[in-house]
Amino acid sequence: MGARKSGWKPIELGGLRMTSLQDRQSKVSVADFARPAPHRSSFRQFMDSLPSILAAEDLRKAAYAISEAVRNEKTVILGMGAHPIKVGLNPVIVYAIEQGLLSGIAMNGAGIIHDVEIALAGKTSEDVAAHLGSGEFGMARETAEFIHRAVSKAYCERREGLGKAVGEALLMGKTPYADASLLAAAARCNLPVTVHVAIGTDIIHMHPEMDGAAMGALSQFDFRLFCGLVSTLQHGVFINLGSAVIIPEVFLKAVSVARNMGFPLDGLTAINMDFLRCYRPLTNVVQRPTMDGGVGINLTGHHEIMFPLLMAAVLEGLRSKENL
Repeated sequence: MGARKSGWKPIELGGLRMTSLQDRQSKVSVADFARPAPHRSSFRQFMDSLPSILAAEDLRKAAYAISEAVRNEKTVILGMGAHPIKVGLNPVIVYAIEQGLLSGIAMNGAGIIHDVEIALAGKTSEDVAAHLGSGEFGMARETAEFIHRAVSKAYCERREGLGKAVGEALLMGKTPYADASLLAAAARCNLPVTVHVAIGTDIIHMHPEMDGAAMGALSQFDFRLFCGLVSTLQHGVFINLGSAVIIPEVFLKAVSVARNMGFPLDGLTAINMDFLRCYRPLTNVVQRPTMDGGVGINLTGHHEIMFPLLMAAVLEGLRSKENL
């Protein structure tokens, strides 16, 4: 007894039924091909030169969804990890805030750390490997002191969340590089920024000034504020820029809260942008929230290239009567 081991013969292929290439449906045609961009071409000409295939077409769809949401005064939320700050995207995000492209920003706890360091010193992103062995990793005094003072003040006054507390502290403190801070820009433009903290994940949680009750209360306030923002995402856009775990998880819970309370989210466009395809962003941002009527888009590539490209396409679409 066992699997067959003998009697094999090559199959004769003469009896195959043929079809016509001309009649066959195909996924790609020359009409979808890229075209060389003209010499000294405009940005619109460059975008038009891209193929109408896969990620290039998804980029157009994402830009169209955002520009249409802005044009029709719908909600556009940028969710983000800290990496976009570390690769130099603050000026692009600040400009998007000032141009009215965003309704709100959601970030993880690391986001406020890197943004505050930019505002205080004009630099961030510690060399972890160089400092971990000596026990100096994460021990920068100014970063922790500034954030914890802002948290303590806001907690005592019980009037705002973590994002607003830190943003207003940066403005009031007239920090040297406040112009480069997205938190300061959001506070100046009265744009809500919600910060979603996982206790123990950030360097400031190691410092003696850390008050878990205060940090938790402000982050909980921000979660409820974020739920309020998400509840208005009908025909709006949510962008997840470089958060692999925290923001996708928080977004999914906020979507559940919104739907539980009867807020319609049909017509939502959910966009994930990262340089890796990860389970949670694909599942909790692109797929699950759009299952009952929406569009999920995944754009894979380096933040420092893809996000400026997307924002430029959005602005181009808003400047012209026709979207890209």
